[in-house]
Amino acid sequence: DVALQLVGKLFDHVLAQRNERVMIVGATSGDTGGAAFDGVASCRNVDIVMLYPNNRVSEVQRRQMTTLTASNVHAVAIDGTFDDCQDLVKAMFNDQKFRDANQLSAVNSINWVRVMAQVVYYFTALEKLGDSAVFSVPTGNFGNVLAGWIAKQMGASIDGFVVASNTNDILTRFFESQQMTANEVVPTLSPSMDIQVSSNFERLLFEMNNRDGDLTAKQLTEFRSTGELIVAQNNYAKWITGVFTGYRCNDEQTLATMKDVYQQTGMLIDPHTAVGLSAARQSIGVNYPKNQSIITLATAHPAKFPEAVRRATGQTPELPEHLADLMSRPERIISLPNNLKSVQAFVAKCR
Repeated sequence: DVALQLVGKLFDHVLAQRNERVMIVGATSGDTGGAAFDGVASCRNVDIVMLYPNNRVSEVQRRQMTTLTASNVHAVAIDGTFDDCQDLVKAMFNDQKFRDANQLSAVNSINWVRVMAQVVYYFTALEKLGDSAVFSVPTGNFGNVLAGWIAKQMGASIDGFVVASNTNDILTRFFESQQMTANEVVPTLSPSMDIQVSSNFERLLFEMNNRDGDLTAKQLTEFRSTGELIVAQNNYAKWITGVFTGYRCNDEQTLATMKDVYQQTGMLIDPHTAVGLSAARQSIGVNYPKNQSIITLATAHPAKFPEAVRRATGQTPELPEHLADLMSRPERIISLPNNLKSVQAFVAKCR
């Protein structure tokens, strides 16, 4: 994760100058956790606790977090969904006394630096692949596609965004109905997208509200209590129409896309990338002309999801050389209930 490598180095540089140490707390639906650990494990001034939903990440994703030996990294399995993990993190940040006492900070897309670094992906892709394009982005927490939107605001020649969702299709339904309604999280083959509350959508909503923080906070509070968020029609037309479109891809479609790519090209792709590619294909001839250039962002290595790849293609993807012994490394597994006080006690103990 290029963006998280930058975040870790910036943390260490600034903290060394200030002679300070921070405790990073975060939530991951799978990919961010291992990437965050890799980015900060060598940092001398950072401790990190990452929450992940128990039994809702792949074995490779889990082991990338639980097999590290660095003393400053701590992976915690929470009895709940990713949304539960994210709520715990937000609650810790909202507890000012606890936040200040433990010097809390963030490293995932809650942290603006992560999103800022992802903006570069879009300019680099356009430089290498064409003058302009639509981007299809496998989307859970809305951070990566938000970075693309920021790149477009900065002048990148982006013709639009296909926001690709799995069965947890709250964003697709929003782009269809102009209304965001939360459902129960459904486990899928693309677990990093098993999310109903996309925290970075708040940043786009803030812009849609002309940077009115009070109005944005009110809308989000109502969304938390009612499970519904409605955007005014004129706001939707100004900010969403012609810029974002959404498509969903269920597990059956995901496997079919992975199989088709392998049969056509010999390439193995992971389930999240397959969701993005399926959405891109669905948008052609509907939202975009058949000759439209579309770049689908590949968001994970296929070896993270060997069971899904094997089901789709009959092939078992090999782990990269530096992770070849991952499945035999001893794990350090910590499990906690979905309880704020229990998690806070653990975080405080890790400092």
